[in-house]
Amino acid sequence: MKILDIGCGIKKTPGSIGLDSNPRTHADVIHDLDSVPYPFPDNEFDVVVGNQVIEHIDDVLAVVAELHRITKPGGLIRLDTPHYSDIASYTDPTHRHHLTTESFAYFTGKRPDFAFYSDVQLRPRVVRVTLLKLWRALGIEFLVNLSNRYPSLRFIRRFWETYLCYVIRGKTIYFEFEVVK
Repeated sequence: MKILDIGCGIKKTPGSIGLDSNPRTHADVIHDLDSVPYPFPDNEFDVVVGNQVIEHIDDVLAVVAELHRITKPGGLIRLDTPHYSDIASYTDPTHRHHLTTESFAYFTGKRPDFAFYSDVQLRPRVVRVTLLKLWRALGIEFLVNLSNRYPSLRFIRRFWETYLCYVIRGKTIYFEFEVVK
């Protein structure tokens, strides 16, 4: 299995090829993530991982399109990012985007009114929110993530994110998408 870790920093995914713009990291390939295309052929990777990096990108649409290009059909794109309600989303001055669980809906067909933004197609496999330990212990995190097992319960996460997330704050969001070509 061939894995690419974009923005790998010093915590590169074991067994992966690291891509980062900073030569002081554990990157195997030094390249600016905002500069597309990346130096890889089409359909090169089985899995692309981006841990705490997508919020730093200038053009999210262009980078997701590039990740789609270099990932094999049926391959996985795994991204995690701070939830927009977490203080960490705003305390890092290099964060350019503050993302929600719906931020990648353009690519999944769930926002047909905005389908003209991109031809990229991704099939969501997991969208998981982590909450602070107190809310996890009280079962709120379990409820927020029920839609991964029961898609008809997606309204619970939408309700939390729309009305409650500034009281019951999110920490991170993990996205896993299957590449459709």
